[in-house]
Amino acid sequence: MPMRYAHPLAVFLATICLIGGLDSAIAETPTSGENSERPPNVVLLISDDQAWNDYSFMGHPDIQTPNLDQLAKESAVFRRGYVPTALCRPSLMTMLTGQYASVHGVTGNDPSPKYADRNSDLYRQRCAQLISYVERFETLPGALSRKGYLSHQSGKFWEGSYQHGGFTHGMTRGFPQPGGRHGDDGLAIGRQGIEPITEFVEMAVEEERPFFLWYAPFLPHSPHNPPERILDKYRDNHPISIAKYYAMCDWFDETCGEVLKLIDDKDLRDNTLVVYVTDNGWIQSPTSPKYAPRSKQTPYEGGIRTPILYRLPGKIRPGERTELTSSIDIFPTILAAAGAEIPDGLPGLNLLPELQSGDAIERDTIFGESFAHDIADIDNPEASLLFRWAIRGKWKLLLTYDGEANRYASTHPRTEKGPQLFDLIADPNEQHNVASDNADVVAELAKAIEQWYPVQQRKTIVSVTP
Repeated sequence: MPMRYAHPLAVFLATICLIGGLDSAIAETPTSGENSERPPNVVLLISDDQAWNDYSFMGHPDIQTPNLDQLAKESAVFRRGYVPTALCRPSLMTMLTGQYASVHGVTGNDPSPKYADRNSDLYRQRCAQLISYVERFETLPGALSRKGYLSHQSGKFWEGSYQHGGFTHGMTRGFPQPGGRHGDDGLAIGRQGIEPITEFVEMAVEEERPFFLWYAPFLPHSPHNPPERILDKYRDNHPISIAKYYAMCDWFDETCGEVLKLIDDKDLRDNTLVVYVTDNGWIQSPTSPKYAPRSKQTPYEGGIRTPILYRLPGKIRPGERTELTSSIDIFPTILAAAGAEIPDGLPGLNLLPELQSGDAIERDTIFGESFAHDIADIDNPEASLLFRWAIRGKWKLLLTYDGEANRYASTHPRTEKGPQLFDLIADPNEQHNVASDNADVVAELAKAIEQWYPVQQRKTIVSVTP
């Protein structure tokens, strides 16, 4: 189990050397010949800034998502899926490493500019240190490479170049290259077609190698600039900010259809595991291009809930799953499907046996945490800790902490200092805090949170006022 906070200061230039030096090592990984049956290809589809119910298959009355609707019909569908953090970088890092943000250390998107000017050497050194944290873990593509997989990164990616994340192929040059903050060249995928993915898949097929696709397009993320042909579907009946966002969800679905059609056209469907998740939620403001309160960055359902889909024809049973699940489970589940070794100490569950059998998942509680966008202390995640939460059955307990928010303080007003308890079945929009009527539930879930991840410095209130 990696240490939670301790990590030596990464030297800026050394990190850059590491970023450039991994490609050759990864490329030398031999093709596995141990299994007579070729392991499945893996396609991970990740939307960016999309609410959990902004799909036709999740009941949205207006947004059209025919490709994801079809995928849902063919998949095990977890309608009550979650990401542990409601911000893209820590959420994506969790998918990459299988660890919570409090463990992998990338708790926000950037070092806080409050403590180092963004044009200073100190700030760049802190950016390099954050990127170095991925070196403490075997990443998902890195683990798959030992089973002979080729892997391709496209779209959103924060942890340096694609090679630094363990991918054999990809698009992102990464920090410190120009535009390397969160994806640079990779951000063109989807918006400008999927040609790099097509070329990669054709190469993998020609070489008879299993492959892993990380498809994390900058969609429906702002800028909300959908093609007019899609915007025309929505503009007459909605405020323009809403219409543009709906069209972006539609556009993202269209690009997913292109990726899935590629898999079908290459006759790969029956041996390809497709996983769908969103990195964090978004509720569109009706009056501006921005997100509404209690959505992106926040631990409310609008920030952390997402449908999670798994499709592997003939092996994963399609249908609705009523259990809770988390993106923390994606890492071990993909490795299991690939026949790869699952590292010890992962907090997520390998769901493959239950996905195959249809049996219930034996877990009653999932957990999450929210940190500030601006990381106050990159050596100490607790400095920016704002919330922790647990969900068990219908109950969700949300605890508020006194970490520093800096630039996004208005997103996290934290006016409610005490525990917030919601009945998510009766009140999915979390309008009614029922903590005062259910002190026993608050106590049980608060204890579970503390056992999951003991906090040493930050303060919260767990007592209930009748």
